[in-house]
Amino acid sequence: MLRKPRIKRQEAELDITSFMNLMIVLVPVLLMMMVFSHITVLDLKLPELTDPSVQSEADSEAEKQLELMVRDNQIEVYYPQSYLLKTIVSTDEGYDYDTLVKTLQQVKQLLHEQGIDKKDLSLLLEPQIDYQTIVTLMDKVRSYKAVVVASVVDAELFPEVSLGDALTVANADALAGLSNAQGDNP
Repeated sequence: MLRKPRIKRQEAELDITSFMNLMIVLVPVLLMMMVFSHITVLDLKLPELTDPSVQSEADSEAEKQLELMVRDNQIEVYYPQSYLLKTIVSTDEGYDYDTLVKTLQQVKQLLHEQGIDKKDLSLLLEPQIDYQTIVTLMDKVRSYKAVVVASVVDAELFPEVSLGDALTVANADALAGLSNAQGDNP
């Protein structure tokens, strides 16, 4: 019986240089196109605790507090505290941020003319104000776009932002009744 001679098979060498060249180009291109998440932190100023012995200084400083009372349908600007400067009524699109920024620019200019360098502001919010509105307000009151020597820069308004609860009408009436009752009984 005749046997067929076995043919020796040679192992084929795998040529992957063209694949490696493709990977060398493809990986950096894909990495450059990748979107990285960006986290921004907004700093908030906490209210300062005052010593009762220094109460008169705290009272005079509280009167000079700049406040924005944010309601469902309007934003009220108070400076000094409890003196209404302007009421900015909401439009159909939402809050009128442009008018708010212009008003704050005027307040900043007025304070600068008086020699006061004020950087703090309190946002007093009603409970139903949504998160995106709060963040947008904080961005708008911190700085505004200004043109300086043919380039647009961020000019500072009030970067130190504090948050608080706005007085509701019922709370304001109760507070007024309490202060009247204390005024009657010395």
